[in-house]
Amino acid sequence: MIVKTRAVVLRETKFRDQSKICTLFTRDFGRVPVILKGARNPKSRLSGKFSPGSVLDIVLYRKTNREVQLVSDGSVVHSPLATEPNLERFAAMYRMVDLVAYAVDGEEKNLPLFSLLETALEKLYRTERRFELLLAWFLLRFVSLLGFEPSITRCVCSGEEIAPAIRAMNLQELVFVMNPGGIAIPAAATGRTQQERRIPSDAFRLLLAIADTPLQQLDSVQADEDQTAMLASMLQEYCALHLERAPRTRNLDVVTQMLSK
Repeated sequence: MIVKTRAVVLRETKFRDQSKICTLFTRDFGRVPVILKGARNPKSRLSGKFSPGSVLDIVLYRKTNREVQLVSDGSVVHSPLATEPNLERFAAMYRMVDLVAYAVDGEEKNLPLFSLLETALEKLYRTERRFELLLAWFLLRFVSLLGFEPSITRCVCSGEEIAPAIRAMNLQELVFVMNPGGIAIPAAATGRTQQERRIPSDAFRLLLAIADTPLQQLDSVQADEDQTAMLASMLQEYCALHLERAPRTRNLDVVTQMLSK
């Protein structure tokens, strides 16, 4: 059966002389392994299109009893290669794609997750700065779609409202508790054994802003770069903790080393 669908490339692997095998996350069929015959031949109409993070409209020869499907055509909708190369943009892209690759399993349609990834990647490829702010925005919604939305308005340990507690106790620092997930007042988290991360009160306010802001208005959020990076790293760790399989870090390690030089 010949079908058309939109897809995001999650992984790619060389296959034989000129072909490649890719793992796609599709809008209509979930996670789908595909083979692209001759795609590494520069003369192929598929050449250069199927790289990790690319969003494409594709044509599949799909058989339900076949593990690897065949792609006959594809047109690029959004691509990380369409703009000037930027290592920070690629680092954010790899984090999004790697987490989704581990979150989806089998041909199970997940339109909310696909829409989140597609819109986040589209925004990522069109923006020129503050990539980690977009990453934090994505991570918070990603983990919520998985059913592990962190509690950020009430203390995850005591149930007390966070904002009034900050004012009443003049708190300069809070705690992010990894399991169960959410913000805690330091006094309520004392003596617990859960994995924790300290978070300044200003960073907590930024987290609230990220949670409350639609994607199209994200550029209006005032964000300190160091606090944004801290939140993105914290949410990345929280997401990985609640996935059944921890994501690979090889791509992220390579990009981090390059950025530090």
